[in-house]
Amino acid sequence: MKKITTLLLLSLSSYSLQAQSFIQAYKNRADQVSQTNVTNILQDFQNLGVKTTGSAANTNTLNWLKAKYQAMGYTASQITEDPFTFGSNVSSKNLIVTKTGTVYPNIYVIICGHYDTITGPGVSDNGSGTAILLEAARILKDIPTEYSVKFIHFSGEEQGLQGSAHYADNVVFQNNVRQLNIRLVFNIDQVGGKIGNSNTAIKCESDQAGMTSNNAASQAFTQQLANCTTLYSPLQTVMSNAYSSDYVPFEQNGDIITGFYENVRSYNEHTVNDTFANVDPTYVYNVGKAAVGALQHFATASTTQLATEEVQKNHLESVKVYPNPAKDYLNIELPKDVKNFRLEISDMNGRLILNRENETKVNVSGLSSGAYLITVKSDGKTAVRKVIISK
Repeated sequence: MKKITTLLLLSLSSYSLQAQSFIQAYKNRADQVSQTNVTNILQDFQNLGVKTTGSAANTNTLNWLKAKYQAMGYTASQITEDPFTFGSNVSSKNLIVTKTGTVYPNIYVIICGHYDTITGPGVSDNGSGTAILLEAARILKDIPTEYSVKFIHFSGEEQGLQGSAHYADNVVFQNNVRQLNIRLVFNIDQVGGKIGNSNTAIKCESDQAGMTSNNAASQAFTQQLANCTTLYSPLQTVMSNAYSSDYVPFEQNGDIITGFYENVRSYNEHTVNDTFANVDPTYVYNVGKAAVGALQHFATASTTQLATEEVQKNHLESVKVYPNPAKDYLNIELPKDVKNFRLEISDMNGRLILNRENETKVNVSGLSSGAYLITVKSDGKTAVRKVIISK
């Protein structure tokens, strides 16, 4: 067991002094989470296949993640890899993307999730967390934060937290000497939900096991996580315990942890059923809003709008498609300024099934039961929604 550093002890003594209130700039940025982006990332994650640690698909997913960050404008110096080996020469890499803080550049808020899967493509476990990390990194790239932020995608989680244990024990600590001062580890794992479940709440996880000296701080930060969730998303919160995910090796080393996990469990994890067809992208989108709001709070982001483009977003993101699941008709509710639009319905293989112009009530009685993608296009903008047709 490693010793808690003086800096961590100071953090433990001061965490309870932080006030928390609604910040409009934080809400504006949380609202920049894109339902279309989330949906597309979840689809892409599925298409990368079964990402067993050490497999070609696992490596392809790492490279896909790197390309995503490069496309956002993160530089080579900000993107690093942490290679590790375990078992019978199984090798993989964690991906770490660092955004330097303006006041405390050497104190880090870690937001993390794993990208490896077993058995199935793992769209909920943990494509959902992967999508949220990517959206948070996109939105906050040019937003000053007082604390440095590390966006970490771990591999080897499904084989016993191999990637996060390697990082905690060989990067955060080296030869039992702390190298990185961590303010908080914020883990996001399996927040995909399932259409048909009541996806209106999220579990906020705190440390109530392992070392006892960091429990009170974890519970305080988790209460802040719950507060941010209600401030910046439509979700309700359920307080829960941390359990068997990538924050555990950090907790064992004395760091403070918190996390998100779906409230109504889908039970598709670790099976061939953990697919795009069986997750609720709207739930992932709402958890993403909560995560972006909370990450700004934890890292102390700028509270002022930096430029007019910061608040711009795709006006089609507010489109609503209901009921979901649907049987005979789908209703399309658009922003008031949208007069002309095109609607396309595709199956999960990307095959176009229906297309309509300016119809806000669409007859889908001829479609078979299953999952479909609804794409709404207007003035060069696009919004994508997933719906279930259930006869």
